[in-house]
Amino acid sequence: MQPSGILETALYVTDVETAARFYGDVLGLECILRAGEESVFFRCGPGVLILFNAEKLKERPKSGLPIPSHGAAGPGHVCFRATRDEITEWKSHLEAHGVAIESEFDWPNGAHSLYFRDPSGNSIEFAEPKLWNLK
Repeated sequence: MQPSGILETALYVTDVETAARFYGDVLGLECILRAGEESVFFRCGPGVLILFNAEKLKERPKSGLPIPSHGAAGPGHVCFRATRDEITEWKSHLEAHGVAIESEFDWPNGAHSLYFRDPSGNSIEFAEPKLWNLK
């Protein structure tokens, strides 16, 4: 048995409203669900990116659903798939929105990556799929 893909990815943020604006307005992701100041859900290709406020999760009363507790401390990481030309466009777009580029380079296999931070300090990357020998 092997999973066929990743359905959802979660990052933990300090302020859901600020994060929602960044991922929606700057990265252009479509918000599909919002749960107050606790979480926001975005469609990203065939999957979902969830942003949780870890502190609000701790305060949440049991919902009756058998969901195990989860969370993380410190900066998380997510990498979005992009072509080299798209990465060039993303760099210009991010800089136009005042987002500092933290790093940009070519990996030993020739794949290109661009790194920056979201408002909560999470490490966000755009990279070519060939980074992992994907098409």
